[in-house]
Amino acid sequence: MKEAEMYSITVPASTANLGPGFDSIGLALGLYLKLDVHLSDEWEVIPLSAELAVFPSNEENYIISIAKKVASQYGKELHPCRIYISSEIPLTRGLGSSASAIVAGIELADLMGGLQLTKEEKNRHASVFEGHPDNAGASVFGGLVVGRHTQDKTDLLSFPLADVKVVAVIPNYELLTEDSRNVLPEDLPLSDAVQASAVSNVLLAALLTQQWNLAGEMMKNDKFHQPFRSHLVPHLKEAEKIACKAGAFGTALSGAGPTIVCFTLCENAAKVKERLTEAFPEFLIKEIEIDNHGSKVEKLEQLKTSPINKL
Repeated sequence: MKEAEMYSITVPASTANLGPGFDSIGLALGLYLKLDVHLSDEWEVIPLSAELAVFPSNEENYIISIAKKVASQYGKELHPCRIYISSEIPLTRGLGSSASAIVAGIELADLMGGLQLTKEEKNRHASVFEGHPDNAGASVFGGLVVGRHTQDKTDLLSFPLADVKVVAVIPNYELLTEDSRNVLPEDLPLSDAVQASAVSNVLLAALLTQQWNLAGEMMKNDKFHQPFRSHLVPHLKEAEKIACKAGAFGTALSGAGPTIVCFTLCENAAKVKERLTEAFPEFLIKEIEIDNHGSKVEKLEQLKTSPINKL
C-alpha cells in the first residue's frame, strides 16, 4: 500500500445454526462491518458510531490484534494504519459481530502484509480464533455454509441462497454467548444425537433443493440447542407463531441468541416485518438480504479525494 492510497474492507454479518445445524451451518447476512484503511505513523481506530467508541482506539483494538497475530504467523510486521470503522451489525445479539471483527482483522493482515491468502486460508484462521466455522465461514465466503472444524483442519462448503430474505427480531437486551453455552448439556443420549443429526441433514438438503416448508419444519425440530436455550429468549415461540402466520417458512435462534431470524421468500418479507413490528414495538425488526459474496477488499480513490477525508 502506498501512502496516498486507501482501501476498504467489508465483512458481512452472519447467523449460525439455523436451528439444528449447531456449530456447523451458517448464513451470511447483508449487514456490514466496514473498515477504511490508510497508512499512518501509528495505529489509530476512528469509530464512526457511538456504539463502537467503547473499543480501544490504538493497537489494542481487537481487529488490529487479530491482524498482528495472523501476520506474525507469516513472519510479517504490519505498518501502522489509521482505520475508520463503521458497523451495521448489532453487538452481542447473535449476529456474528465477533466473527466479522475476526475476519476483518484477517483481511487487514492480508492487505497490509501482502500475504495473498486464499479464502480457504482466511476461513481456517477465522475458525481457529472462533472455535467453529459457521459464523466465520459465512463472513468469508458468503451465502449458506456448512463446515466442520477440528484442531487439524477446517472443511467448509458454501452455496448461494437465492429467493430468500431474513427478518430479524433483535431484542433490546444482550445475551452473552458464554451464558447461552452454559445451559447446554454436556452429553446427548445416542438416540437423541441420531435424531438431531438427521434433522440437521434434512434441513440442509431442504434448503439446497428449495423445499422451504420442509426446511422450516426442521428448524422447529432442533434437538441440539434451542430446547435448552428457549427460556433465555421468552419471545421465541410468539415470534415463531406470528412470523409463520405472516408468511415466513421457518424461524430459529440466531447463533446463541437473543436475536430471532425468520426465513421468508422475498415477496413475503415486508408483511412478515410489518406483523413482527406490530407485535414487538420495543425491539428492532430488520428485513435483511442474504449476502452471497462474503468479505471483500477494494481500493478506494486516493486519500486526498476520499469522502472519509471530509469527516
